[in-house]
Amino acid sequence: MTSIAAATVAGTSNRPPLVSWFEECTKDSIALVGGKCSSLGELISSGVRVPPGFALTTAGFADFMRGAGIQAEIAGLLQGLDHDDLDRLENVSRSIREMIESRPMSVELEDLIGEAYRKLSVRCCQASVPVAVRSSATAEDLPGASFAGQQDTYLWIRGFDDVIHHVRRCISSLYTARAIAYRLKMGFPHEQVAISVGVQKMANAYAAGVMFTLHPATGDRSVIVIDANFGFGESVVSGEVTPDHFVVNKVTLDILERTISTKLMCYTVDLKIQKSVATEVPFERQSIQCLIDDEITELAWMAKKIEKHYGRPMDIEWAVDKALPAGGNIYILQARPETIWSNRSQAAAVAASSSAMDYIVSSLLAGKRLS
Repeated sequence: MTSIAAATVAGTSNRPPLVSWFEECTKDSIALVGGKCSSLGELISSGVRVPPGFALTTAGFADFMRGAGIQAEIAGLLQGLDHDDLDRLENVSRSIREMIESRPMSVELEDLIGEAYRKLSVRCCQASVPVAVRSSATAEDLPGASFAGQQDTYLWIRGFDDVIHHVRRCISSLYTARAIAYRLKMGFPHEQVAISVGVQKMANAYAAGVMFTLHPATGDRSVIVIDANFGFGESVVSGEVTPDHFVVNKVTLDILERTISTKLMCYTVDLKIQKSVATEVPFERQSIQCLIDDEITELAWMAKKIEKHYGRPMDIEWAVDKALPAGGNIYILQARPETIWSNRSQAAAVAASSSAMDYIVSSLLAGKRLS
């Protein structure tokens, strides 16, 4: 695909693009598009089904901040902060975010984002296609860091004006109180963190959630663990609901455990106002399994493929799109390295490798069908 930023870089070959399609990004693009968007590009190149989209690059972020002319003022506000001083952190964060969100973008940058959004809508065969606007900082989704989740994501954003507004909000979320405090605590200089913003076609999710290619409670690498709820995955990621819980054998893809929870709420789109809203799950659906077994198996197979590509345990966000037919309706929305068990002793992994074989042997002795 022709780069969105061709007009920008024409005649200025040393200038990085301000906007880039996910397909143009790889795992080596973190400095340009941050951890989240580089991971999405890497997933696409490995053949994983990912909703299409584009990124405002860190060069675009720098262009916006230069035009706003507020870097010196931001540095002054951040001077001398303590990560334990919560009240001051909140006040400083509010001041910085208001400054950023009140500044206009350059005409060039608005035109590039607007043209990319128009092309994405054409590509998706939908006027003003609904998108997720996701922050993608250069210090998140890294194997040795846990910066993910420090910035904001906005769901079901529709129309050029709303996209531009929420791109600015994502940029300002680089300075949420929690993000500032975390960088201070970790000794990570504020000026060394840049942000990219991903604009990605919204999956109209019937069900969504997260999955790990190891057991997040025990570190067992022989299993894949899937947590799911109706609607968008925000309710699972934020912990607002107790999700359905599935443990799948990584070798045979048998479902070893299933826990069907009472799911009281979910996030879905309100078609009248075209916004993502929290809504009550109808009583008759609250205790129903939100995924069918075939979808659980396909998710586990996709998780294995992603783990093999990255060569390490992964933390993955996914969605089942109700607007698409079965067999092509499961999307991977995000994949990041798992950072807790992966950085510990390999003892758990050794135990896990034997437990997978133990499971196969015991199944054969019991006459259990493996596939």
